[in-house]
Amino acid sequence: MTKEMTGAEMVIQAMADQGVQHLFGYPGGAVLPIYDALFAQDKVKHILVRHEQGAVHAAEGYARSTGKVGCVLVTSGPGATNAVTGLTDALMDSIPIVCITGQVPTHLIGNDAFQEADTVGITRPCTKHNYLVKRIEDLPRILHEAFHIAASGRPGPVVIDIPKDVQFAKGTYAKPKDFPHTGYKPPVKGDLGRIKEAVELMAHAKRPVFYTGGGVINSGKVASDLLRELVKLTGFPITSTLMGLGAYPAADPQWLGMLGMHGTLEANMVMHDCDVMICVGARFDDRITGRLDAFSPGSKKIHIDIDPSSINKNVKADIPIIGDCAHVLEDMVRLWRTGAKQVDKKVLSMWWTQIDKWRARKSLAYRPSNEVIKPQYAIQRLFELTKDRDTYITTEVGQHQMWAAQFYHFQEPNRWMTSGGLGTMGYGLPASVGVQLAHPKSLVIDIAGEASVQMTMQELSTAVQYRLPIKIFILNNGYMGMVRQWQELLHGGRYSESYSEALPDFVKLADAMHAVGIRCEKPGDLDHAIKEMIDVDRPVLFDCIVDPAENCFPMIPSGRAHNEMLLGDAGVALEDAITEEGKMLV
Repeated sequence: MTKEMTGAEMVIQAMADQGVQHLFGYPGGAVLPIYDALFAQDKVKHILVRHEQGAVHAAEGYARSTGKVGCVLVTSGPGATNAVTGLTDALMDSIPIVCITGQVPTHLIGNDAFQEADTVGITRPCTKHNYLVKRIEDLPRILHEAFHIAASGRPGPVVIDIPKDVQFAKGTYAKPKDFPHTGYKPPVKGDLGRIKEAVELMAHAKRPVFYTGGGVINSGKVASDLLRELVKLTGFPITSTLMGLGAYPAADPQWLGMLGMHGTLEANMVMHDCDVMICVGARFDDRITGRLDAFSPGSKKIHIDIDPSSINKNVKADIPIIGDCAHVLEDMVRLWRTGAKQVDKKVLSMWWTQIDKWRARKSLAYRPSNEVIKPQYAIQRLFELTKDRDTYITTEVGQHQMWAAQFYHFQEPNRWMTSGGLGTMGYGLPASVGVQLAHPKSLVIDIAGEASVQMTMQELSTAVQYRLPIKIFILNNGYMGMVRQWQELLHGGRYSESYSEALPDFVKLADAMHAVGIRCEKPGDLDHAIKEMIDVDRPVLFDCIVDPAENCFPMIPSGRAHNEMLLGDAGVALEDAITEEGKMLV
């Protein structure tokens, strides 16, 4: 059934038909017709952010925690350019976003009109796809196509740039079912022959490991359940990227912890010394591989990914499988069961014996203190006091992000929202707004640093306006912590512009913004303060004063291999720390 309506009305109707409940945006002249259409309906609720970057991050948090497409509405010119950071973040982390941008009328395009920018040109490198709509006749198709593209295959952001005259124009609207999306059909089922080959290789592995990423999360809970089943069937160890945390339960003994630059010793050494690596929904990012020519040199690599461009891009796969993680894992589980596959348990036991030796190093250990709060301890106490609640975690970017990944033990998927690929300071606070809107009865905590959180601090007003009781848990060490750490370890202790001078009083700032401020400076007071934070049914800024000199270990220096890690207390290269064990592996 078709209906005549304006372009602006089509935008809102298409969102309603796509099941959108919340739209994050900021008004401006080039989108006022759409805001007028919003005013006249009650199906889609608009959330007024304080900056367009915050709108996209909020939509990312919403999308990441629900599996749905996040939606954004911004004006032309600076509205669109302010959204670029969020769009790039969503592209890097494969988050489905549809972003509507206003544009000057079609007859003014190219004339340097007021608030004109080449939005399509600017966003081409940071979106999965984008459109400039020049005819009202094309708008319904493009709107529905954008949702399909954003959510299908490897998810990502899609921009629709709509000139103001197209918003005013009238045309015929049709529902999503009238558009078959014949032009974009990414592969879903993996090649069965290659899957059989992969299962056969796995069955003969002596030192195997599962290496998983955000693709498992994006594939839905079914993928996580199938992953857990396959890991149990095989008895193999499993590790994950930053983006994949929660797909496999951290409490399980087969879990090695996160791998990569700040991953655990056992995870990184297993990756370095394995003979069969099963990569599921990850893309061999440089923060994972370290030095490419020294990355897992003796292993056969199975790579499962829905994005063909990720296969063989960074690391050559011996068995590449293009397809959706859930479908490929389903076939793997079925073939393993029906083929009655059995690994050599004696050989696998020897592999686990070696893994236990690496675990015994306790690479995440730190020196406790009764005088100053250690940031690791703060995350541990936060986890213990929230693990039995319905909790979602977002983060900013820096040391606090890595400590959260190391010490907050995720048991389920979609509970961990962080900026992985782009490393965007300021991500966590607006992302928590989106998560809280999607899960109004849940506990939502942004684990932050005092430097990162100031990037998008204004979004606290958004939380206050919509009565969203987000908790912003700031690990305040008075520095841009990760910058300071690199300057200490790699730049001779020359702390160039990494000290956070002129910090606000976060408690007073919270009060000024009609939120609640809490400060804690002593380890003995921490539990009580965290409980107070949790119990407050309002937005909270928690200023947790932590040790300013603490570094985040383990750490693989940039350009080094997995077996060249720096360990915490000793601060020495791995080959010096475990020479005897190293000889056993040769």
